[in-house]
Amino acid sequence: MNRILLFFLFSLILKCISFGQNPIIPNQGANDPHIRIIDGKAYLSASHDKSIKNSKFVMEDWWLWSSDDLVNWELESVLKPEDTYIGKSFSSCWATDIAKRNGKYYWYFSEGNQQSGVVVSDSPQGPWTDPLGKPLLTEEMTPTDEYDMGLIQDEAGEYYIIFGVWDYYIAKLNKDMISLAEAPKKIEISNPRGPYNQDGTNTKRPTDDKPFMHSRDGKYYLSWGCFYAISDNVYGPFEYVGSVMDSTSFIDGLESPTWPNGFLQGRHGSFFEWHNQSYFAYCDISQTGNRYFRDTFISYIHYKENGEIAPIRVDLIGVGNYEAGKGRIEAEDYFEASGVVKKENENGGFSIRDIDDGDYLIFPNINGLQKYSEITMYLRANAKGKIELREGDREGKLLGTVKVKKGKVKAKATFQTTTDNLCLLFKGSKDDYMELDSFQFDK
Repeated sequence: MNRILLFFLFSLILKCISFGQNPIIPNQGANDPHIRIIDGKAYLSASHDKSIKNSKFVMEDWWLWSSDDLVNWELESVLKPEDTYIGKSFSSCWATDIAKRNGKYYWYFSEGNQQSGVVVSDSPQGPWTDPLGKPLLTEEMTPTDEYDMGLIQDEAGEYYIIFGVWDYYIAKLNKDMISLAEAPKKIEISNPRGPYNQDGTNTKRPTDDKPFMHSRDGKYYLSWGCFYAISDNVYGPFEYVGSVMDSTSFIDGLESPTWPNGFLQGRHGSFFEWHNQSYFAYCDISQTGNRYFRDTFISYIHYKENGEIAPIRVDLIGVGNYEAGKGRIEAEDYFEASGVVKKENENGGFSIRDIDDGDYLIFPNINGLQKYSEITMYLRANAKGKIELREGDREGKLLGTVKVKKGKVKAKATFQTTTDNLCLLFKGSKDDYMELDSFQFDK
């Protein structure tokens, strides 16, 4: 059986078994996740731990997966070190990232903890070619190690590459995406913390490896695992803020087993936005107990009014899918939204606010929804209106209507459905007519 047929069969099997949950691609060793939204599809570029029997890091290739819903994942491509400037088998295929520009895909990869390269293709399926035939980031370039790179695109459309361990460096990329437009610059971070420096006293290992950067509302967020800092400028300086995980994050005892330095260690990952929702994809070993065979989890991200990130929830349900029989579903954990915003509420959580006529929320893949015939909405109404329950999206079949009166904090309705995809379409008599906290299903 030839390699192409084997790859096709492998992809088909994994597509069938990779149903919605945390971990998102169970038992396959997909880790160090970078998720990018390209042309309306989510692409996961990941390292690949070879076996659950690993007693050290063994990563022999790089993976590229895709998804239309963050629930079902399909293997698009496997990059072998033999097909890069490395030119031979290699067991330290470390972190990776991907971007699309000028109609081409650029896939960046780490040569262990030393150097980084890039391959190019016209398609996510490949074939991939190494245009340089040598590293893009070479080991003598900076005082740090040139690996575990991440990309960020600024408001002007320019790309930058960030890399390093303990100290991070950044450089603007040329438009060809395979050369640097400038010498790398050190990123300054004030008073950083990290998995080896949780009390601020470890000045030799103040942060971690695997830096990542994303932007929101004019701010740049530099992260290393679950720790992060904020700046007004892509080059910094950055002010350390905190961690997106704490002891309140974990559901069902998922805080263990974990790494030797506790649940804050080893959370390499990425932040991304899609359909007006924010996410954090990160490494986890709670299901394997083996730090050398990691899975990828995804959690919702909610930003506070001051720009800080609220502690995430770590559970096995994951994102983009829901359990009808598990009590309340938080309204801010939607898959898609139009017109509304997430804001902190007086209870320390988040609610959907600024709801106007025609706005909507979409909650797909609600497991067990067809067993229920009633819905209860927890809300605060500023004026009368209604919430239409639609099948799938705002144009879908009307399943039921929740009537809202001014002053109400709870409203109920009956519905009938043969689907597990639900759209909440808001119909209000005034702008900002209500605030929605959560909802639950009843029989």
